[in-house]
Amino acid sequence: MDDCIFCKIVSGELPSHKIYEDSDILVFLDINPVNPGHTMVIPKKHYNDLLDIPTELAAKCVEVTKKVAPAVMKAADVDAFHFDINNGAGAGQIIFHTHFHIQPRSKEDGLKLWLGTPTDQDKLAKMAESIKKEL
Repeated sequence: MDDCIFCKIVSGELPSHKIYEDSDILVFLDINPVNPGHTMVIPKKHYNDLLDIPTELAAKCVEVTKKVAPAVMKAADVDAFHFDINNGAGAGQIIFHTHFHIQPRSKEDGLKLWLGTPTDQDKLAKMAESIKKEL
């Protein structure tokens, strides 16, 4: 993709702070980190989102994350991390090249996640049935 920032990083057109690279995957530091050590795991080939990437390549991204995340935690001096993906504009995806975030975390970092709310069991049952019908 000509206008994709991650494709430009893969091609070397844009610089990055690379952490890991193999024939399929590139891992580099996020230039707008949530916390120090915030790392991106991307396939080198362009795919728009998680639903677009082949399952085998998504699995390889997870495998690479399992290799890289302990080093990120150690370097960032934390004992935890978030591993997530924003899939689609409604979920906050702004770069439409599949990418996974490794975000180092500690209880003291001040970041807050949204919390769920208790939901009526009948509503949950209806939603479960609706999802199952779509499978």
